[in-house]
Amino acid sequence: MNKQYYIYILTNQYNKVVYTGVTSNLKKRIYEHKKKLIAGFTNKYNIDKLVYYEIFSDSYQAISREKQIKSGSRRKKLNLINDMNPSWKDLYYDL
Repeated sequence: MNKQYYIYILTNQYNKVVYTGVTSNLKKRIYEHKKKLIAGFTNKYNIDKLVYYEIFSDSYQAISREKQIKSGSRRKKLNLINDMNPSWKDLYYDL
């Protein structure tokens, strides 16, 4: 079985702040965000709602995509989310 890598975008309850990350275990990583096990930006701003993700088979591609998304405008991030998840529902529960 090939390893998978994920880039993901999280937001808060009010969909005001967005955070982009990369991981090799999406379900575990989002759980850590939800349980506030990770100190830092997401914990400080109560960011724990998974609204977007992409899957990669190569870690370098995932990291490159994360950098591309992070360097993009807020509008581009919102467009990604709206295209995949127009209702901004928490996708964590469907993983």
